[in-house]
Amino acid sequence: MAGTFALRIVSPEGDVLKEDVEFVVLPGGAGELGILPNHAPLIAGLSVGVARYTLNGTVKRVALAGGFVEVADNSATVLADTAELSEEIDLQRALAAKERATKRLSAVNTETDVKRAEFALRKAVARINASEDKK
Repeated sequence: MAGTFALRIVSPEGDVLKEDVEFVVLPGGAGELGILPNHAPLIAGLSVGVARYTLNGTVKRVALAGGFVEVADNSATVLADTAELSEEIDLQRALAAKERATKRLSAVNTETDVKRAEFALRKAVARINASEDKK
């Protein structure tokens, strides 16, 4: 094995994940950001999406809704606006949220907050994608 590094994902509710992992891919602002052990120091913004990490050869997923990552001293710390482990996602609730956001966007009027509806849709899709991959 090539080695591991400490991955910590924190949301306003507290620690979501604290593990030594082999690899992590995060949804960066300009595309996916891959981190391996002994990565160079880095601070980057994150967007809405699915983070994937490898733990003992198994890929696991976390739905993220923005935030930042700091990489230093063989550890990565994600400060997320929201973060949810794939096994904790209520798929039916995420599907309902996607449906609500889609309806709001298809019936845009002067009272519709389009940016908020688009954000809700991206967040619901990330939760669905993280949940459906938990085979």
